[in-house]
Amino acid sequence: MAVSIAQVTAEHHHDGFGLFTPTPRLSWRFNPTTVKNWEQASYDIVVTRPGKDEECYHVESSQSSLVPWPSSPLVSRERATIRIRAAGKDGSTTEWSSLTIEVALLHRTDWSTSAKLISGPPHGPEPKRPFLLRRTFTKPASLSAQARLYATAHGVYEVEINGKRVGDQIMAPGWQSYHHHLHYQTYDITALLEEGDNVIGVHVAEGWFAGRLGRPGVPNHWGERPAFLGQLEIGEQVVCVSDASWEYLYSPILLSELYNGETYDSTAYDPTWSTTSPRTRALGSAEEVGFPDAELIAPELPPIRRVMELKPKEIITTPSGKKILDFGQNFVGWLRIDKDIPGKPGDTNIIRHAEVLELGELGTRPLRSAKATYTVKLGGTTRGLETKFTFYGFRYAEITGYDEFTLDDFTGIVIASDLRRTGIFECSHSHINRLHENAVWSMRGNFISIPTDCPQRDEKLGWTGDIQAFAPTANFLFDTSAFLSSWFQDLAVDQKDADGIVPVIIPNPPKQPDGRMKRPMAIWADCAVLTPWDLYNAYGDTKQLSDQWESMCLWLDQGLPRDERGFWSTASPQYGDWLDPRSPPDMPGNSPTDSFLVANAFLIHTTRIAAETGSLLGHINKATKYTTDAARLTTLFLHEYVTPSGRLACDTATTYILALAFNLLPDHQLLTARARLSHLIRTDRFRISTGFAGTPLILPTLARNNMLNLAYRMLQEADCPSWLYPVRMGATTIWERWNSMLPSGSINDGQMTSFNHYALGSVCRFLHEVVGGLSPAEPGWSIANVAPRPGGTVRSAKTKFDSPAGPYECEWALDVSNKMRTRVCVPPNGRARLRLNGVDEVVGSGEYLFETVWEPEGEWPPTAIPGPQRNVVESSFIP
Repeated sequence: MAVSIAQVTAEHHHDGFGLFTPTPRLSWRFNPTTVKNWEQASYDIVVTRPGKDEECYHVESSQSSLVPWPSSPLVSRERATIRIRAAGKDGSTTEWSSLTIEVALLHRTDWSTSAKLISGPPHGPEPKRPFLLRRTFTKPASLSAQARLYATAHGVYEVEINGKRVGDQIMAPGWQSYHHHLHYQTYDITALLEEGDNVIGVHVAEGWFAGRLGRPGVPNHWGERPAFLGQLEIGEQVVCVSDASWEYLYSPILLSELYNGETYDSTAYDPTWSTTSPRTRALGSAEEVGFPDAELIAPELPPIRRVMELKPKEIITTPSGKKILDFGQNFVGWLRIDKDIPGKPGDTNIIRHAEVLELGELGTRPLRSAKATYTVKLGGTTRGLETKFTFYGFRYAEITGYDEFTLDDFTGIVIASDLRRTGIFECSHSHINRLHENAVWSMRGNFISIPTDCPQRDEKLGWTGDIQAFAPTANFLFDTSAFLSSWFQDLAVDQKDADGIVPVIIPNPPKQPDGRMKRPMAIWADCAVLTPWDLYNAYGDTKQLSDQWESMCLWLDQGLPRDERGFWSTASPQYGDWLDPRSPPDMPGNSPTDSFLVANAFLIHTTRIAAETGSLLGHINKATKYTTDAARLTTLFLHEYVTPSGRLACDTATTYILALAFNLLPDHQLLTARARLSHLIRTDRFRISTGFAGTPLILPTLARNNMLNLAYRMLQEADCPSWLYPVRMGATTIWERWNSMLPSGSINDGQMTSFNHYALGSVCRFLHEVVGGLSPAEPGWSIANVAPRPGGTVRSAKTKFDSPAGPYECEWALDVSNKMRTRVCVPPNGRARLRLNGVDEVVGSGEYLFETVWEPEGEWPPTAIPGPQRNVVESSFIP
C-alpha cells in the first residue's frame, strides 16, 4: 500500500475556514500503510494566492506536524490554496494533498465603525424573551464576488437569509468570558444571495451571557441585554452591518433558559419573517448598545452541531399513568417533533426531560431547581419543531398533552462540540466496553463549547477539577487541541481578575453572591499547570505551553496561599479527595483522607511539572527555582506525613496512590508503601475508596508498581462502589457518584446526583494505555509506546489512536494455552517502542505480527483480606 496523506490542517483549526492568524502552521497526517519503516525526508508545499504567482517551497525535514508557514503573512479575508507532498527516505513520494484556507478578520479595525451590537427593548433581571431582528439590503448587480457574514452575539443567535438557515452551527457563539473574549463566526453566504433585495434575519436569546447560572442561580452575569453584531460583505465591500436601521420583532419562542427550557407558541411562527415578503410586521427599530469591549476572536475549535440522531426504543406507561419515551441512551440535546400534533389554540404539549426513572416515574429530583421542560403551545405547525437555544441531559422524555403518540413521532437530536473522534477501544469484556462507551457519551454531552461538569441540572459549569482529572482520557478519545486551548484563554484572564487564583469554574461568572467560586483549591486550580502539560503530551505543541506559561507562574507564585514553609495555608479550606464514596451524601468533601496532605502532594507534582515546562520553554531561572522548590517541599512532605519505614500518617488508599504516582517516596520506603496499599485494597474487598484525587490515578499506579492483578480486580468489581456497578445498573453514561442510583431503584439522597459526569471516566486512561497498550512515548506521538498488559479475565483488546502522525493500532488476543498474538500498526513517519514478553524494540511504519507467551502478573483472582465483622457479604467480580 503506497504512502498517502490523509489530511492537511492549518494550526489546530477544524477546517481552515475563518483562521485567526496570518501565519498558520501546517500539519499533515498519513493514512495507515503496510510499507515498512517509511520516514519522511522532505516535503514540498505549493501556495496559491489569488492574483499572485504560485509559490513553491522544498524543505528537507522529517517534521510533518505544525511546520512553519512558508510564505509571507496572510491578511484579513485572504484565501489561499495549499498543496503538500511528502517524500520518503526511500525515494518514494506521496500524491499531492490540498487544503483551502481563508483568514477571518484579524484586526478590530477590520470591523466597520458603523457596526454595533443591536438589541430589542431593554430587559430587567427576569428571563428574557428571545427576539428577532431583520434588515433588507441590496446586492448590486456589479458585485459577483464571494459573500461572507461575520457575526456574533451577546447571548446566542441563529441567522437566516431569504428564509434559509445560514450554516449548521447551534448555540453560537458559545460560551466565553465575555468581558474579555467574544468569538465570532465566519459564514460563506454566497449561494444564499440574490440579485437586488435580500433579507437577513437573526434570532437572539439570552444564552450564557445573560441567563441564570449556578446556584442559587444569578442572571445577567455579563449583561442584561442580549444583542447581535454582524457585518455582511461581498468581496471586500461591506453591504450591511448591524445598526439602528434594523427592525425587531417578537419571537415565537416565549422563553428560553439554560436550566428551565423553552416555551414555543406554534401559532406565532411566521415562516416568511426573514424573506422579502414577510407576513409579520416589525414592532419597531433595533437599539444600538455599543461595540463589544472584549477581544473579538475567530475560534479554532469546531462549533456546536447536531452530531447524530436517536430514535426512542420504548414507550413506558408509569404507575401514575404518564407516558414516557425511553431512548435507551442518556444523551444531551433535545427532541424533534416529527409530525403535526393535533390541538387548538390554548392547548399545550409538554415534554419533561430526565436521565433516570425513580420507582417507575420520571426522576426529576437530581435536576434540583432546573425544570428542563419544553412547552409547545399548539394550534400551529409542529412538524420539524426543535428546541433552539437551550439543551437537556436526558434518556427519558415524558410527553403530556398528546396521548396517542408513537415511536415514530419523535427523534432525539444529539448535540456536541463537533470534535474529531481519534481514540477507539474495545475488548472481550462486554461490561468494560460499556464502561468505555459511557465515558465517550459523557464527554460528548459535556463538551459543549467548554468542558462542563454536567449537562442536566442547575449547573452546566466549567469545573476545573473535572477536566484536570479527565484530560488524558479526553485527549485520547477526541481531538481536543483547539477546544481546550480556547478554554485556557478564558482561564488565564479570569485568573488575573481573581488576583492569581484559578477559579474553580471557567468561565467564571462575575456576579457571585459569596465569591466561593474564587476560592483557591488544589487539584482544581492545578488544572492551570497539569492540563496544558497533558495537552502538550497529546499534541506536541510547545506554543500551547508557552501561551499558558504566565498563568502557570501566576498560580504558583501569587495565587496559591502558602504558610511560612511554602506548603498550602490551612486557612484555605480544600475540596480534597472530593466525592470519596465514604463521604456522607450531603458532605461530599468530608473524606477520611487529609485534604491538606492531598493539596501538598499535588503542589509538589504541579511544581515539578512547571519546572519541566520552564526548562522546555527556555525559562531557565524559573525552571531552576521550581525544581529547587519541589525538592524542598518533598523533604518537608516526608517529614510531615511519612514514617521512616514508609507508612503515611493518613492511612488511606488515596495517600499511598499520590505518594507512589507522584514519586514522593525514596526507594527504601517503596516496599512498605506498596504493601500497605495492597493491604488497604484487599481489606476494602477491591471496591473504590478514593475520590477525585485518587481515583484517576489508582489503576495506572497499581500497574506501575507490580500490582496489575489488583488493578484488574478493581476494574472488574461488581458491587458498589465500583466502575462496573453503574454498568450493572443500566448506566449509559458516567455517574457523578458511585451510588447515584441505589440497588433499590431509588436515587441517592444527596443534592449532587448527576448521571452524566465524565470525571470518573478517567479510568479509561488505564484501558487505553495498559489494557489496550497505547500511549505517547514522546509528546505528540512521534514515538508511541505499545505495551499491552493483559490481566483479569480480559482475553483480547483492540485500541486505535489517530495521532498527529496518523493512526497507531494495537490488537491482541490470548488463546487457551496463553499464547498472545499481537498485531501492531504504525503510521508513516511514526515510530513505536514495542514491549511484549521477550520483545523490546523500536519499529517504524507498517504492520507487525508477534506471537509471545503471556505470563500472568500476580495471582488471579487476588484474595481479599477478611475483616473482623461477621456476615459480611464478600464482593464479587464480573468475569
